[in-house]
Amino acid sequence: MTKNFFTILRPGINTTLQDNGRENLYHIGIPFSGAMDKRNYLIANCLVGKKRNEPVIEFAYQGPLLEFNGERIIFAITGDVNFNINRKNSKIEQGKCYQTYKLTDGDQIDVLSTTKSVYGYLSINANFVEETFFESYSINTKAQVGANNGKKYKLNDKIFFNQPKNDFFKKINYINLKIEKIRVIKGTNFDYFDNNSKKNFFQQTFKVTKLSDRMGMRIEGEKLNNIINTNIKSEGLIRGAIQVPADGNPIIMLSDHGTIGGYPKIAIVISADYDKLVQFQPGSNIKFESVNLKEAENLNKLYNLETHSLLNSI
Repeated sequence: MTKNFFTILRPGINTTLQDNGRENLYHIGIPFSGAMDKRNYLIANCLVGKKRNEPVIEFAYQGPLLEFNGERIIFAITGDVNFNINRKNSKIEQGKCYQTYKLTDGDQIDVLSTTKSVYGYLSINANFVEETFFESYSINTKAQVGANNGKKYKLNDKIFFNQPKNDFFKKINYINLKIEKIRVIKGTNFDYFDNNSKKNFFQQTFKVTKLSDRMGMRIEGEKLNNIINTNIKSEGLIRGAIQVPADGNPIIMLSDHGTIGGYPKIAIVISADYDKLVQFQPGSNIKFESVNLKEAENLNKLYNLETHSLLNSI
């Protein structure tokens, strides 16, 4: 067994391993999962010199307190995150996101909280020692699949990793920009709703509720009135689909969503805006803007080009 590991002295709200997720398994009821904010996930790995599809530690709101056991390790944290490095000699350093730091035996990473966002990412210059499920480490706690037996990490758990690679010190200047509106394309059941509800969906403001997690985001605002049927035959769902149950308050499907559902779908969040969407905290306001399919495709290409350009600059 490797002698390099983190001991979890505080697990945080929702600490898991995540990577790029699982592809093409919807037909057997398994969603993509993977890192919620893909751009920040990729930046974290690039900063420590790892392959872009390697797993990282994802956390939400309050993160973990980790104690390092081993000779040395390099790590980086991305997102809007407050964290400290507690040195074994009792010195405390305030960390900065988007740059690498070195830990030695007995040092601690104290992820205090995310700031005006939900998810943050911690990557190290070593490979985690965990089991994969369908070629992915991503933990889906609802289905209990992935690394750590599909469960989020708890107090006194140990996260093992192999011998660290060469030291790789980097930093970048990156700002997590907020966007005024989330862009969507109209859903397959858009015409199930009356004209006033269609207008309100794009003109009114919705609020993110506390009933949000990796599976879905519940929002509330002006009730959306279904004039056809509040239920449909269950059919396939995708990440970003916005379902509307009988109470008229939408639910946005996120990375660990169920693969089928029986609520009408009024819209689908475009891929280019998904990273920003998942970082909306409870209490945040959301407005939607309609784009067509061609626009959504072009925006996704542009977002991916920007991401690749950023990663290649590290």
